[in-house]
Amino acid sequence: MGALRRIGRLSRREAGLLVQALGTVLRVRLHLLRHTHDDLRRLIGSYPVPDAQAEVPRADLAEIAWSVRSAARLVPGASCLTQASAGQLLLARRGYPSTVRLSVPARAAAPGKLAPHAWLMAGNTIVLGGTVADYASHRMLHDFTLPLPVLK
Repeated sequence: MGALRRIGRLSRREAGLLVQALGTVLRVRLHLLRHTHDDLRRLIGSYPVPDAQAEVPRADLAEIAWSVRSAARLVPGASCLTQASAGQLLLARRGYPSTVRLSVPARAAAPGKLAPHAWLMAGNTIVLGGTVADYASHRMLHDFTLPLPVLK
């Protein structure tokens, strides 16, 4: 009941952002369950991002971060990859470049235990995934950039 009460206190704009993020988080979560990750990458890459160097306004980053984190609480199994991919899709819809970065902790929590993590980056700004300190303790594995790199 507390969640419904909090939702009822949102402004019209915040409620719209939350609904949009909820639909996107659900879409990404279902896509990851039913399709391959490559299919999800193609879906996200289908949105035109005209300027790979465009700087995303801080207000847009804050809206995306808040709305995706809030929506993810309502979607079972909305992992860091789900959240980062949903955030990238929302940024792509606005025409902004971003990167989903996969990493692992530099030091494993337990021997033989791999704990991969996904981050959403806009330039050098962490949008979703954790703090700067968390990020510094990880080793980067792979980036999924948007717009897609042009092959020559």
